[in-house]
Amino acid sequence: MIDVGRVAAWWRRLPVPVRDLPLALALALASLVPAVNSHGTQIGDVPTRPMDAFGIAVVAVECLPLAIRRRWPSAGLALVSLGFAADQLRGYHTLAATALTIALFSAGAHLQQYRRTTVVLVTVAYVLLTVALTGNGASESPAGFATFYAGMAVLWWCGSYLRTARVAEAERRRAVAEASRAAERARIARELHDVVTHHVTAMVVQAEAARYLTANPERLDQTLTAITGTGRRAISDLRNLLDLLNPEHGTEPRTPSVGELRALVEQTRQAGQPVEFTEDGTPPHTAGSTEVALYRVVQEALTNALKYAHGSRTIVHVRRTPGGTTVEVSTEAAGVRHASPGGSGRGLAGLRERVGVLGGEFSAGHGTDGGFVVRARIPAGSPS
Repeated sequence: MIDVGRVAAWWRRLPVPVRDLPLALALALASLVPAVNSHGTQIGDVPTRPMDAFGIAVVAVECLPLAIRRRWPSAGLALVSLGFAADQLRGYHTLAATALTIALFSAGAHLQQYRRTTVVLVTVAYVLLTVALTGNGASESPAGFATFYAGMAVLWWCGSYLRTARVAEAERRRAVAEASRAAERARIARELHDVVTHHVTAMVVQAEAARYLTANPERLDQTLTAITGTGRRAISDLRNLLDLLNPEHGTEPRTPSVGELRALVEQTRQAGQPVEFTEDGTPPHTAGSTEVALYRVVQEALTNALKYAHGSRTIVHVRRTPGGTTVEVSTEAAGVRHASPGGSGRGLAGLRERVGVLGGEFSAGHGTDGGFVVRARIPAGSPS
């Protein structure tokens, strides 16, 4: 059984002239059939002449250039027009004259350069043809010549309209692709910010604490081990993000697993930040866009707590319900020097955008006790 899809794919891979050749051959062969070879387009009322050897050559000049009507539209139109003029002046009036309509439409749709020049040249050639036909004894009225020209002009306009629509569609696709690339760059930038800021901040805080532990070798060893682990996680996360720049890599960054949220909290504790973590509801079996956003919210909030309120008590509360997931990260007021509540910082602004895309709500600002509170609510069934 013939695989139609495979045959169609093979046909599309062929050069354009090869794909257009069957139409040219079919029209040429049909024009040589005695029953129809004198029933083609006729202008000028020149008496019909029987088919002869020169007529066969005229048919070939009219039809065969249709094979290049899309690859070289100007050359194809010129050859077809030459054959059409010979057809009308000699009075063959073959079916091959129909090729002029196809060539005009194709030129309007595919010609890229010198379009106005082509219109002027075709118009001049048509005027010369009408003069020649009139001098050859044609009885066609000026209105008849004008009507035929108007019909050809409509064909050119239809081809031009198709070309304009095709160009507009290509421009729309380019704009969509550029917007997609910009969105992807912004997403990767957010991921880089979240990963680098958190890991590097934790390492800096742990390194600062190590200065004061020289008298306690056991604590110093634990701190240095924590720094090493944080550095390795940073390298792993950065390698994953940099893989996104590889064209052979998928476009989706690695999704943090559900259990990594507790590991994130534990890592922050190792950096010297007292963190209390509570979780209500049952975590999902698989991590989706909601869990990714939840992870990034907690990560950014804990990073800010390490940077601006190191040593202050921080509470992370995650509540999962059928309607969605809510997270609140609050840090006590002691030593708090957070960025402005409006989220002018890159991290908070990125979180607001991330949560907003999922249809959720995000806020960050000072609480009633002077501390800093980050809240996010992500509805269930958020888009990926």
